[in-house]
Amino acid sequence: MVFNYSKKNVSYVDQERGIKKMLQRYKVISLTVAAVFICYIDRVVISLAIIPMSEGMGWTETQRGLILSSFYIGYILTQIIGGLLSDKIGAKIVLGIGLIVWSIFTFITPWAFYGGFAALIIARIGMGLGEGITFPAWHSLYARWIPFSERARSVAITNSAIPIGTIFGLVVTPVIILRLGWEWAFYLYGGLGFIWYFYWQKIVFSSPKEDPKISAEELEFISNNAPATNEAKPLAFSKWRSNLPLWAIAVAHFCNNYSLFVFLSWLPIFIKDGLGVPMAAVGVLAMLPHIASFLFLNVGGYFADYLTNKGVKLLTIRKLCNSIAFGGSGICLCIVPELTSVAGVIAIMCLGNVFGGFSAGGFIVNHADIGPEHTGRLMGITNMVAAIPGFIGAIVTGMILDATNSWDMVFYVVAGITFFGGIFYFLFASTEKQFD
Repeated sequence: MVFNYSKKNVSYVDQERGIKKMLQRYKVISLTVAAVFICYIDRVVISLAIIPMSEGMGWTETQRGLILSSFYIGYILTQIIGGLLSDKIGAKIVLGIGLIVWSIFTFITPWAFYGGFAALIIARIGMGLGEGITFPAWHSLYARWIPFSERARSVAITNSAIPIGTIFGLVVTPVIILRLGWEWAFYLYGGLGFIWYFYWQKIVFSSPKEDPKISAEELEFISNNAPATNEAKPLAFSKWRSNLPLWAIAVAHFCNNYSLFVFLSWLPIFIKDGLGVPMAAVGVLAMLPHIASFLFLNVGGYFADYLTNKGVKLLTIRKLCNSIAFGGSGICLCIVPELTSVAGVIAIMCLGNVFGGFSAGGFIVNHADIGPEHTGRLMGITNMVAAIPGFIGAIVTGMILDATNSWDMVFYVVAGITFFGGIFYFLFASTEKQFD
């Protein structure tokens, strides 16, 4: 069989059959993007559904925070084991099982709600257990499938499914709630995961070597250029517990996710209660910062790959991109409390996400620099640390609101944490291999 192949193409031509086929690694990326998209529509639905849910139950802001944050108890627990198993037995199996688990718990959330407060908390924890393996699994997958020259943009495209899933959830969920009832948002989104699983099992393999449909040319190109080509060796706790470059990533990841998770959970409530916007318009306004994030995550990824291919020192690229992201975002968060108009608040939050998109070339892709064969478990370690803000951030935000009845302190706290993450990463980040 003869192939007309170029590493710059998205597809190749099977000249024997005369048909064009998508390169296998782009099929892997496409279905991984779909998995992250489903992950976030399932995650964001509660931030909108909790409004009618809590109105019927009379929950306080602190109780809302407990419900929103309970997801992260499960999410934290499966991070490292998800990365470890992905590096060991293959990310195809791990991510597939995880998505089915969280889809089941999404689907049964309305039944848990009617079963009582404790049952709802348990369902949220179960959903977190499934979603916790997502990012370690696909980072492990990409370490074996994606060539170095395409890494930042591939990771950026996949991470852009976070804002796209969030946007979809923010726009579509209010329509479902108003027309069908909030329960149907969970039923429909939960069912979507089973459709994805069918195609994932049929198309994706954990490594290029296992894929019977990959061309010899693409396999050779990936094998010569991907960060990891082998099964990872054991990584002792003593080797990573005090490694500063790894903790630079972990601290940046923590601080980035504090902002992400606080606003993922509370932004619709802030727009409705803090800015006085009607429920019907909440989703539309809440999606605008996520659109900015989607666009500039990809800009940041392409920017980093452009500098990489121009021969700029890798550590310079990582620190430059990260500093733009954290510095710019922090400044914008400090400005929000000074504004009084809805348009001004949303505009400056969009600008913050414009800067934040450059993190696609910073800490987000740094795991494969310092430990290519261990990318899945390193991502599991930092994402476990970065999941903590999902738990404490939602609760702290609820407590601040109950104590002050003002959103100003919420934004100042998030800004301070963002600045700290940017400074710590700048001081201690590295691109030298630490574990291989």
